[in-house]
Amino acid sequence: MESSAWRVRSDGLEVRVRVTPRGGRDAIDGVEILSDGRAVLKVRVRAAPHDGAANEGVRRLLAKSMKLPASAVSLEAGASARLKTFLISGEGDRIAATLAALTGRSP
Repeated sequence: MESSAWRVRSDGLEVRVRVTPRGGRDAIDGVEILSDGRAVLKVRVRAAPHDGAANEGVRRLLAKSMKLPASAVSLEAGASARLKTFLISGEGDRIAATLAALTGRSP
């Protein structure tokens, strides 16, 4: 059982994300615990899941929320799945603290 939707790595922060495409707006909706006990960051984007548009929407939303360039965020796994793993490059502890503040969770 994971207690956090993200973990600090030497090259940045790895974030598990559950994406809702065509969600009406681009937003981070907090953290959710899945039925298997894993925590995920809930994200909604306006983009449809077509030709990677939703993945790009999530990438840009994460970057904007962390006040980082879009190039700092990359999709690591789950390109065609609802559950995805993104890597946010940079100082992992600082990024984790920013994400914790955005979601109201402890770092």
